Amino acid sequence: MAGLTPEQLATFQENGFLVIPDYLSQSEIESALKETDTLLNDFDLDTHPLTQFTTGDGDDTADHVGDDYFLNSGDKIRFFFEPEAFTTEPDPLTGRAALIKPKHVAVNKIGHSLHTLSPPFKAISLTERNASVARSLGFSDPRVLQSMVICKQPSIGGAVPSHRDSEFLYTDPPSAVGWWYALQDATPGNATLGFWKGSHKGRKGGHITRRFGVEEEKISGPADEDLEILNVKAGSLVLIHGNVLHKSEKNTSPRSRFAYTFHVIEGAEGWDYDNRNWLQPPEGGFSKLSQ
Repeated sequence: MAGLTPEQLATFQENGFLVIPDYLSQSEIESALKETDTLLNDFDLDTHPLTQFTTGDGDDTADHVGDDYFLNSGDKIRFFFEPEAFTTEPDPLTGRAALIKPKHVAVNKIGHSLHTLSPPFKAISLTERNASVARSLGFSDPRVLQSMVICKQPSIGGAVPSHRDSEFLYTDPPSAVGWWYALQDATPGNATLGFWKGSHKGRKGGHITRRFGVEEEKISGPADEDLEILNVKAGSLVLIHGNVLHKSEKNTSPRSRFAYTFHVIEGAEGWDYDNRNWLQPPEGGFSKLSQ
């Protein structure tokens, strides 16, 4: 099965991202949305620890902070709430903040092993087509990890500040690439992705060579003229270089912006997955991209 065309590969290498329209069929989109709705409606709120998902503003101590429910979710399907879905003051009886929205419109994301535990998402993820794309990008033994639905709920879907995915899924040498599927239209009006074109190369925007160690550098003042705000139709695939700087704004619109995403790293000998990454391999290792 064919992977990327030479033109697509050149665009990815130049910009650090690539949009492939109509990558999912309409039936695949509908199946993924139906599964998402089922998951959002059926999980047990009474036993949930009400873990909220937050991202920091660039402070190393604030990024991707989570409790055990989050940190042990790499091989499970779990639900993480939007902070703005809760009361600002704790309930005087329970000492905890309470949800002020129905649970199905309060969840920030579902993760992090949909590609192994959800048949509709597994059918989208572990495919020969994706393996062919990975081989086009130079992967020898592509492995899938950190699969999730990002909900971007209407009016409360939280912003994700500028970051590089390789900061959190670091391999030596770096290898992470994101597969990001729009399940609904992602537009400038409902918190679509924004990329600093070319920021994966050299030191544009403050290149980060590794997350853990003396070589790390802070992201510093990328040029606004290099920022491209995408307009992505449902069914499109966005490939995201692990070192490209990108972000999304808060969703202030009345429309949700569901997306499904996972990451691919190199599993071949010679690429070391850092044991200080938040997500560690399950027993048996990360999933092979093509089963």
